[in-house]
Amino acid sequence: MTRKIGFLVFPDFQILDLTGPLAAFEMPGRTIKPNPYELRVLSESGGSVKSSSGLAVSTEKIGAERFDTLIVAGGLGTLRAAHAPGLNAFVRRAAKSCRRVTSVCSGTFILAAGGLLGGLRATTHWQVAALLQKRYPDIRVESDRIFVRQGSVWTSAGVTAGIDLALALIEEDLGPNAAKSAARQLVVYYRRPGWQSQFSAMLELEATSERVRQALSYARARLDKVESVEQLAKAAGLSPRQFGRLFLAETGQTPAKAVEKLRAETAKARVEQTDEPIESIARTVGFSDPERMRRVFVRTYGHPPQALRRAARSMERGAGVE
Repeated sequence: MTRKIGFLVFPDFQILDLTGPLAAFEMPGRTIKPNPYELRVLSESGGSVKSSSGLAVSTEKIGAERFDTLIVAGGLGTLRAAHAPGLNAFVRRAAKSCRRVTSVCSGTFILAAGGLLGGLRATTHWQVAALLQKRYPDIRVESDRIFVRQGSVWTSAGVTAGIDLALALIEEDLGPNAAKSAARQLVVYYRRPGWQSQFSAMLELEATSERVRQALSYARARLDKVESVEQLAKAAGLSPRQFGRLFLAETGQTPAKAVEKLRAETAKARVEQTDEPIESIARTVGFSDPERMRRVFVRTYGHPPQALRRAARSMERGAGVE
């Protein structure tokens, strides 16, 4: 069975919102015969459409043709495209005829303008999540998610999250082995789950000097062995006093608090994605005991580890956000 996948673009779309998912859907056809996917790039008027980077792509004009899945790109031109009557009408028709309608990045605005997201959960690029919520208050915006599934409607976060979305769609169609194979071909992780945060502790720390970045990398690689500021200072090639002052000035927090945040982030991923005992996770990421980790989780994420694991399992089964 060959499924037709339509990719909808518009002037000033983000090129990776198209090419990331497009490349992911190309991969299964290299090993599965007949090719399980037919890929088509669409626009309101057809012809050459220029992305925000200046690179133009050849497109087909939207019409009455039916698709199995529609993927709507985002980009700088999204807000203009969201008010294009032709695109609005096409998206509304697609919602009735397609098995799935999806968006990448700010493409969520186009689904919202078409009336597809009222009363549903959705996500988008973190930079425009507040604007989405303001313009469409009936949407339950999940601003810190890689992708969200609500029945036949899927929305994803910014740019490369479109690849995570595509791999999830491939897995639904062809099974986990096909999705894993596609991920290997693309040399990307298989795969960030939808509920994973758009942010990471390493990015939030925003160190500017090579010495502090080196210490953070050292800590992340040895979370279960880092016991003192002196260890991190040595990795940075500084005295503990110099290191402490520099670290606080660059990141706005102490080395101990930063290590705690890295441990919590690593532990959270394992809690949500594995069945490993909580006690074992606490030990291997460097928490002194499970109760210490539980307190950090409640303070950081608002819930203890077991509650986050239950929520993750619920989402995996398709109850609510995936």
